[in-house]
Amino acid sequence: MATDTITHETVSQLVEAGAIRAAHVVGQKGGWGVLFKYGMTERPLAAQRGNVRVFKRFETIVSYLREMGIVQFDVDAAQYDPSAPLSASSQSNAERARAQMKAAHQAAAYDKWFRAEISAALAEADDPATVKVAHGNVAAALRSGDTAALRALAGKTKRKARA
Repeated sequence: MATDTITHETVSQLVEAGAIRAAHVVGQKGGWGVLFKYGMTERPLAAQRGNVRVFKRFETIVSYLREMGIVQFDVDAAQYDPSAPLSASSQSNAERARAQMKAAHQAAAYDKWFRAEISAALAEADDPATVKVAHGNVAAALRSGDTAALRALAGKTKRKARA
């Protein structure tokens, strides 16, 4: 059965409105969770995809609550087991986060490379020493399948550009 959770955005709005009555930090296998009480409802903080968020370090959850404006809360460490591994869903969330971070870094590196290539091409095109070949000449060589003419056009451009 899925646990009803509360999102960070909703907690922020409830804190701002003064509606959060209590916060309970609860120890569990592999870390700490937090329950927020508002009205007659008590819900755990959600991670991505509705899973319950687990903080591995107590200091992290304390910092999180302080940043939210919650400086007083209860702690229940009865079920806390630091040696126990995180649940499979938490581990898969961590793996997913690492994969997303890797993809973001790869995308940033590709973007940097692509922009450098475009800048170099524009600089070459703007260079007065660059010999420009008419589109019609290249198109005619392509239509006729004349690879020797294409090589000659490419070589002509390279030789003149280096001079």
